[in-house]
Amino acid sequence: MNNNPADIAPGQGKNSAFAELMAVRGRGDPDPSEVAIVGHDPFYPTPYRVGETVAAVLAGVGVAASDIWELRTGRRQSTHIDVPKAAATLRTVDYTQARNGEGRYEHVPIPNAMAHMLTVTQPWQTADGRWVLPHFNLMHLARRVLGVLACESTPASVSEAVSRWNADALEQAIADADACGGKVRTPEEWLAHPQGRYLAERPVIEIRKVAEGEPQPFHEGDRPLSGVRVLDLTRILAGPIAGRTLAEHGADVLMVTADGLPQTPEHVRDTSHGKRSCFLDITQPPGAAKLADLVRGADVFIDGYRPDRLAAHGFGPEDLRRLNPNLVYVSINCFGSGGPFASRAGWEQVAQAVTGICHTNGELTGAGRPKLVFAPMCDYTTGYLGGFGAMLALARRAREGGSYHVQISLCQSAMFIQRQGLVDDFEGAAGKLGAEEAAPMMVASSTCYGELKTLGPVLGLSETPSYWARPTPRLGGDEPVWLER
Repeated sequence: MNNNPADIAPGQGKNSAFAELMAVRGRGDPDPSEVAIVGHDPFYPTPYRVGETVAAVLAGVGVAASDIWELRTGRRQSTHIDVPKAAATLRTVDYTQARNGEGRYEHVPIPNAMAHMLTVTQPWQTADGRWVLPHFNLMHLARRVLGVLACESTPASVSEAVSRWNADALEQAIADADACGGKVRTPEEWLAHPQGRYLAERPVIEIRKVAEGEPQPFHEGDRPLSGVRVLDLTRILAGPIAGRTLAEHGADVLMVTADGLPQTPEHVRDTSHGKRSCFLDITQPPGAAKLADLVRGADVFIDGYRPDRLAAHGFGPEDLRRLNPNLVYVSINCFGSGGPFASRAGWEQVAQAVTGICHTNGELTGAGRPKLVFAPMCDYTTGYLGGFGAMLALARRAREGGSYHVQISLCQSAMFIQRQGLVDDFEGAAGKLGAEEAAPMMVASSTCYGELKTLGPVLGLSETPSYWARPTPRLGGDEPVWLER
């Protein structure tokens, strides 16, 4: 199973993930000398090519940055990515350190609430011998699942409650309650399901020109996305990673959320580097009016809410296009752009469950039951794909004009990872960089969370290195205004 491509040369056709992304780009393959992806899986103890796939996506981001740089300067760039470093970015929580009172940096553990969530958000066996994964992140969503199951939030109680249901009935009951969960399927069952069939017929990123318009040249600046304004209406995890990816290349990314909206603090901390953050209550006229004003001055709008949720407040795709006919609109969800599950909400673990990843991972690791890959690979891959898709659309807007809709999903990313095949000899994989390996990648900054060190951007570019110009912000700590270009 393991081709062991120690040095992958995408331009020579050895990386199918990269080739698939270049097909989405639609401009042929870049010169082989422009792109180097070095290293191979396994990095995590899983048969999936997690590191190689995410490295290919980041290499795609590098090509997109080079495309834009060429539009700005007439020059292209070369890009370099190491598979282990790319894989490590999928679990930044493993590397975040804070300086203690004695001046030493210590690892920051995940909060107790998240640790507890992980114990109950697991596959549990049903009465018909199948498995269902109910999802318990965010208190209000967890209450909905517990209401369906009529149980307590403990592994034993959840297991017993799930065992009273048949799998299909429980999956539907969770969906009917506007909660999150999914039946564990095999890859074959997913591809035979109407939702899986729908996604299999579509590219990993859907980029659609939705309106004509005059070309929009890039503003002056010394980075690929200098002067690009991004509204980031997302949380946990894929959407914020898309916004953070754009910030790494110079965009002004403004996170918009509401005071009191449920969040997971560790994810806010680790996915907000390079951004600004403001509070707006768009359910009230003043907040909605302010967001509309920001949309008029934006280049990119990233929507990570449940499908049609923002439309209910007057900020659906057509509303946004009326406000700004040159906008690049990026929508990120669990199940994709259409199909019978399109309106359902979901998370990383749900995508792993329904698409077959959880089944195969459990089978090949000898777990004796479905088993999650212990890295949010769908979330981060989707986020990086979102940044890649937005950059492709911005380049098209500069060349030919128009407004664009970029659509990505956790399930499509899961299928993308599965298409890359499997590796063997993964049981001893470390799943983490050693301290000496990670040290050169760490970025120190003074933040509202204290003095931090965190894993920095890992994509190498020959002329415009990737970096965050700002430390991770205080949530809601900035004014809802654009910076001067």
